[in-house]
Amino acid sequence: MNMQLDVDDSTVRHVVEDVLKRLGHTHRDSAGSIPEVVTTTKHSVTGNARSTSKRKFGVFEDANDACEAAHSAYYQLRDQGVAARMKVVDIVKSLCDKNANSWGKMELDETKIGRLDHKIEKLKIVKLTPGVEWLKPDAMSGDHGIMLEEYAPFGVVGGVTPITHSIPTLSSNVVSIVSAGNAVVFNPHPGGAHCANVAVRVFNEAIYRELGIENLICSVEVPTLKSFDVISQSELVGLLVVTGGPGVVSAAMKSGKRSICAGPGNPPVLIDETADLDKAARDIIFGAAYDNNLLCIGEKEIFVVDAVYRQFLQAFESAGAFKLTQNQLDQLERAVFTYEDDGGGCSHPVLNREMVGKNAVDLATIAGTKTPAGTELIFAETDASHAFVIEEQMTPMIPVVKVRDVEQGIIDAKSAEHGYKHSSIIHSRHIDNMTVMARELDCTLFVKNGPSTSGLGLGGEGYLTYSIATTTGEGITNPETFTRKRRCVMIDNLRIY
Repeated sequence: MNMQLDVDDSTVRHVVEDVLKRLGHTHRDSAGSIPEVVTTTKHSVTGNARSTSKRKFGVFEDANDACEAAHSAYYQLRDQGVAARMKVVDIVKSLCDKNANSWGKMELDETKIGRLDHKIEKLKIVKLTPGVEWLKPDAMSGDHGIMLEEYAPFGVVGGVTPITHSIPTLSSNVVSIVSAGNAVVFNPHPGGAHCANVAVRVFNEAIYRELGIENLICSVEVPTLKSFDVISQSELVGLLVVTGGPGVVSAAMKSGKRSICAGPGNPPVLIDETADLDKAARDIIFGAAYDNNLLCIGEKEIFVVDAVYRQFLQAFESAGAFKLTQNQLDQLERAVFTYEDDGGGCSHPVLNREMVGKNAVDLATIAGTKTPAGTELIFAETDASHAFVIEEQMTPMIPVVKVRDVEQGIIDAKSAEHGYKHSSIIHSRHIDNMTVMARELDCTLFVKNGPSTSGLGLGGEGYLTYSIATTTGEGITNPETFTRKRRCVMIDNLRIY
């Protein structure tokens, strides 16, 4: 005999809370309150009978388990359609904004690199990442019927996130990947894994409450190279996206799977005699000092033509950049770089990772000097072969190089960029100079007369992403990056004109 119980939402909430308390697993959200209990108004109580304390909410000890869970979630998402994708995007963006202060501090406390104000801002601007609206089908109609091309998901995407922007990269990737209809498994950088996993849990809890989908966003609790290998070799994973250094990019490209790789960069800035020097100085300080130069697009070295070299240095100091002497530069170089034999009788600089993302004031202290309070960027005059020029050092210390003319500046900038084809910047009013530099450096992102950050929609037109696929050519990633294009054709019918 069937019996229907008349149980209201309040009763269900109190019963579930009591059970969880007895089990010692009461979960509270970031505001300290117990999350909304799924009731019959969203998903059946019987469908939620298993205690939420038993759920993984996306974080797994074993990478194989994470891949399997994401594979199951992909089908759950597919069954709920495009509306569910849109809901997930809204959840991720709103949670990043709501938790920006606490998550930004948590990431800084864990990674110990960068600036708190920019950690917070990088989370708040995740909302600038395009969502489902980006995917627009293409259609043709003619004498022989109609054709429709749509963007289909791969299924499960395997992702690697960097220590420099752990939660922001993960979150922005999720927006693009889920907008395309996929689930995802992350192997976060070990140095930023804890904060990444906190965000994964919070995202999944909210997604489960709203949609009943479990483990749409998965991650490995203690990520290693072995867990990355498991993800990259899993038959359940159809695509990889890697945001990191040369080592992990190389491993992804050897995996046998299609890989979207956001590799290293060393963005040069060129300033010619037609530039607005005061604006160039302010723009470079803003871009190069952002999060203590952790951005891969951030200005890393400056080339200034001889005709305006001294004027620019004056403008740079007037804008707030602090100049090091040669002795101070030498002392800082010894702390930031070590030198290793390359096997051919020569040595090359190797970055001391302890220096990455330090504040400008701390770097100045290491150099043996003191800067005014609030100094965001320090600089020094160098030649084009200096270690600070040729190495991507991710510190708020930027070298300034005098060049004979624009032609020499473009040659030196191209050499410093190393053919990464990542990002470059020019300050100029001369269209020909802009055009020649754009063609010669052939970078994915080329910014003219603005800070590097304007290339990702912050003060310039465009959209945001934290994964710029330079190595594999996809460029500024968006939801379309994570899709397969499929064509459907109807022959000799359905043309309505």
